[in-house]
Amino acid sequence: MNTFVALGLNFGLLVAIMIILWLISVRIRDVSFIDAFWAYGMAIMASASFLQTETPGTLAYTIWMLTALWGIRLGTHLLLRWRKEGMDPRYKKILGHAMDKQGMSFAKAALLRAWAMQIPLLFMVCLPAQLGILLAGTNVLSPVSIIGAAIALIGIGFETIGDMQLKAFKANPGNRGKVLDSGLWKYTRHPNYFGDFCAWWGIWLVAVPTGWPVWVAAIGPLFLSFTLMKWSGAPLLEKSLKKNRPDYVDYIQRTSGFFPMPPKKGANR
Repeated sequence: MNTFVALGLNFGLLVAIMIILWLISVRIRDVSFIDAFWAYGMAIMASASFLQTETPGTLAYTIWMLTALWGIRLGTHLLLRWRKEGMDPRYKKILGHAMDKQGMSFAKAALLRAWAMQIPLLFMVCLPAQLGILLAGTNVLSPVSIIGAAIALIGIGFETIGDMQLKAFKANPGNRGKVLDSGLWKYTRHPNYFGDFCAWWGIWLVAVPTGWPVWVAAIGPLFLSFTLMKWSGAPLLEKSLKKNRPDYVDYIQRTSGFFPMPPKKGANR
């Protein structure tokens, strides 16, 4: 099948799923589960690409499995967290502003301020996986792809461990209001975001040997990197944490903001 036709079908599928989920969010008046679908959606895009590949080889299987592993693991983690903690204050604030200041209904605010924005961004970030699978043919893994797969697996493992450590920390009532500064969180303030960074640059590297379209698709992990480090990831989260956790300012001074580094003087040992 033509690559552009396959991508068009993927995009149409994404839009259809988003419309259904938007209707669900309107019914329950909560869009917070959109974060879980961000991860699940990429696994779906990779799977849709794989199903449109007539004779997938080792390379296509590898890209698909890495993307599915990342997406299903993270999506399930975020879905369970939402089920336990309820509405995300970020979305409550965003939608509340649109409703109170701009006169939007909940349905319109949810569509324009949440779901509609996610469609092109999710599709773009996932382009390396989609194109890599569609263009892989019967190709086997090259040394570059093997290196990329190793980086992606390290990233998936890193964020999985980081999420487990944070979940265990939050489960202890004695830690309420405190800052997690042990385990992976001793070396970076955002092991989960760093894991995402490695996972998607790794997937891109796995797909690079399939040709120039994947080189162009680097816009996906580039945008994700910008989001995690400079936009709605770490900066937005830390703004809230500095207000609610007095010890967080000291934690910032001794702990790397993104890439894992040995803690500066004063870190717990």
